[in-house]
Amino acid sequence: PPHRPKTGSVGIPVSDVDIKIVDQADPSIELPLGEVGELIVKGPQVMRGYWNRPEETANAFFNEYLLTGDLAYMDEEGYFYISGRKKELIKASGYSVFPAEVENYLYMHPAIAECCVYGAPHSYRGEEICAAVVLKDEYNNQVTAEDIIAWAKEHMSAYKYPRIVEIRDSLPKNASGKILRRVLAETMKKV
Repeated sequence: PPHRPKTGSVGIPVSDVDIKIVDQADPSIELPLGEVGELIVKGPQVMRGYWNRPEETANAFFNEYLLTGDLAYMDEEGYFYISGRKKELIKASGYSVFPAEVENYLYMHPAIAECCVYGAPHSYRGEEICAAVVLKDEYNNQVTAEDIIAWAKEHMSAYKYPRIVEIRDSLPKNASGKILRRVLAETMKKV
């Protein structure tokens, strides 16, 4: 609501819209307040399906709810917060790691101008947490990937910090300036 915004929230549903947070693996299980799961939505403005693609339509819905692929949680006042995308979730050593959360920590590093976190296949851990970073001009040739890893290890949980950091001159972006995480992930070989 415009009269009661909450920082970081996408707000509350508008009239005639029903939203739930459900288990990522089983949409029949609704999750309690504060727990992150997949956001599903039902309402008159939600699409009915994909044109001439009944199989994709069947995979995109559960009991008339659209499976958005967004990971979110709801607070005690009914406000929703997006945590990331289901496809981008990194599964490292049995833990779920949200790239956006790791990026938020990395942006606290004084040398980092831009960053993108993604998962790369790992033979033992499932996925390895990787980060591509662009340094601020004044830190070029002064901060190494190893420095950033050491800083991250000190400031993040043991299962969240990136084990691989690549310093780049720029990050791949689309026409609107959004960093293309998928492009970075595709460039990584199995670790």
